[in-house]
Amino acid sequence: MLRLSSPAKKVILIFLLTLLAGFISLPHEFSLFGRNFTRPNINIQSGRFDIQKNLDLVLGLDLAGGSHLVFEADTSKLPAEKKKDATASVRDVIERRVNLFGVSEPNVQTGSFEGKDRVIVELPGIKDTKQAVDIIGQTAQLSFAEVKEASPSAILVPTSLTGADLSYARADFDKNTGKPVVSIEFTKEGGDKFAEITGATVGKPLAIVLDNQVISAPIVQEKISGGQAQISGNFSVDEAKKLAIELNAGALPVPVTLIEERTVGATLGAESIARSVRAGLVGLSMVLLFMVLEYGKLGLVADVGLIVFGVLTLALYKLIPVVLTLPGIAGFLLSVGMAVDSNILIFERFKEEKVRRPVADALEVSFGRAWDSIRDANISTLVTAFVLANPFDWQFLNTSGPVRGFAITLALGIGLSLFTGIVVSRNLLRVFIREDKITK
Repeated sequence: MLRLSSPAKKVILIFLLTLLAGFISLPHEFSLFGRNFTRPNINIQSGRFDIQKNLDLVLGLDLAGGSHLVFEADTSKLPAEKKKDATASVRDVIERRVNLFGVSEPNVQTGSFEGKDRVIVELPGIKDTKQAVDIIGQTAQLSFAEVKEASPSAILVPTSLTGADLSYARADFDKNTGKPVVSIEFTKEGGDKFAEITGATVGKPLAIVLDNQVISAPIVQEKISGGQAQISGNFSVDEAKKLAIELNAGALPVPVTLIEERTVGATLGAESIARSVRAGLVGLSMVLLFMVLEYGKLGLVADVGLIVFGVLTLALYKLIPVVLTLPGIAGFLLSVGMAVDSNILIFERFKEEKVRRPVADALEVSFGRAWDSIRDANISTLVTAFVLANPFDWQFLNTSGPVRGFAITLALGIGLSLFTGIVVSRNLLRVFIREDKITK
């Protein structure tokens, strides 16, 4: 009975993983040997278990074409301390609206120009933007509604209490349970309305409706006077903050005006993709050739690892999915060159170690001693990618969507290059490279 070594088993697993990633990386429709094929998407349904995944690449505005819209928020009537929250609320409302409109992967972000608060909206794939502009330009509508039970579904009966009666909402913590809640406070007139409504709906849900969408329906425990209340539920801290922002979006009816509309043609995107693919193939071919010429069979193993890296990266872009922009492609191409860095460090160390010890031992020692340099170099690049991606939306850092796309693809590339350089290449070398076959 044939027994496989541990490295051989790992190589087989890597081979199977690469085959799966290769299947995911295939375009939806492709030709091979004169025959046309269609790659199916993921569609798994079994009882309550339902997974549906589109395995196509998601292209950004600069590649897919679409519309670039800039809205100016009129915050001139608000106190200085409320302007930032108001702009954030408008951004979140716009983002939800374009999602409901069916736009694929919109990019919505805030900005400031000469003291004016602006919201920048990018809509990939949308050419006729009139309907989208009409939806986005509406002021957020917040209302409270009684829930009347009826068969087969509940009926919402709007009350006189609206977002205009709400003073503010904030994420808070319940003093008794310590769980996240949302504290709200109404104006004097709104407090009187709220007391009357809650007195008539004790033991019943009171729906909170934002832009005709029910965002919460808490059960009224008792008549609430004083104009203050808490919305409790199984909230996480982030969910409580999100609900507070949504409520404030209705409470702060900030008008927005469209000041810029620009359309990006899909032809420009197709040309950019074609040039990027050509540049990527040329760069990849040069790296593959250099590794073989410089390191012989060791370089050939590194080339196999680099191909595995490319297949896994493309599959990961589709599974996450990553919105691929032109700067994002640049990040990927940069990570291709960096993917062989770890192999070069290991191979240079191997040249020194094989002189005084057996090949198998020299390989293991080379990987171990090169690890510190590999780790430090990649951590420094990951820190840079983190700063550029700005995942916490710090205003003093970059907030540009294309720059973030570059950072995300670069970070993913670094992570996968560590995997292919250390795990894939190492096990391939353990299985295929022997002392009598090392020529360089």
